[in-house]
Amino acid sequence: MGLRDRINAAARRLPTWAAYIGLAAPAPWLFYMGLTGGLGVEPVKALEHEYGALALKLLIAGLCITPLRRHLGVNLLKFRRALGLLAFFYVVLHLTVWAVLDVQSLERVWADIVKRPYITIGMAAFVLMVPLVATSNNRAVRSLGRGWGRLHRLTYVVVPLAGVHFIWLRKGLQPEPLIYMAAILLLLALRVAPRSKKRRIRAA
Repeated sequence: MGLRDRINAAARRLPTWAAYIGLAAPAPWLFYMGLTGGLGVEPVKALEHEYGALALKLLIAGLCITPLRRHLGVNLLKFRRALGLLAFFYVVLHLTVWAVLDVQSLERVWADIVKRPYITIGMAAFVLMVPLVATSNNRAVRSLGRGWGRLHRLTYVVVPLAGVHFIWLRKGLQPEPLIYMAAILLLLALRVAPRSKKRRIRAA
C-alpha cells in the first residue's frame, strides 16, 4: 500500500467529530496561556494574532482539498466542511478579542473599520463568510441545488482577502504573510487551471 492509499485509509477511519475537537482544542488553550502570562507581555495582541493565524491556516487548508484530490489522489473531502466552519470559529474569536479586549469601544471599532483599510478588508472577508457558514449543512445543499456551488465560490474571494488583511496588518513586506499569500495564489491557480484547459478543449 502506497502513501496515498495509507492517507486515504486513515482519512476514512477518522471521524469528522475528531477533526472538530482536535482543531478547536487550541482555542481554550491559547486563552488559558493568555490569562497565565504564557503569551508574553502583550497577551491580548498575541491572542488576537494567534486566533487570526489559525483561521487563515484553516482557510488555506480548505483550499488544499480539491488540488490534493485532483492532482495527488488524496481524498480529504469529508473534512472540508469542518475546516471551513472552524476557520469561521477562529475568525469570530479573532474579532471578539480585537473588539472586546483590545479596542474596547463600539465607536472605535466602527471608526477602525471605516478608516483602516486592512481592517476594512478583514471585515469584508468576515461578512462574505457568513452566508457560507449559514449554508454549510446538508439541507442547504439540497435546497439550493446548483446555486449552492456558485455561492460557495465566494471562498475564492474570502481567502485572498484574508491573505491581504494579514499582509497589511504586519506592515511591510514580512516573510510570513507573503508565504501565506503565495500559497493562496498557487492553490487558486491549481483550482482554476483545469477548468481553463477544459474550456480550450471544448472550444477546439
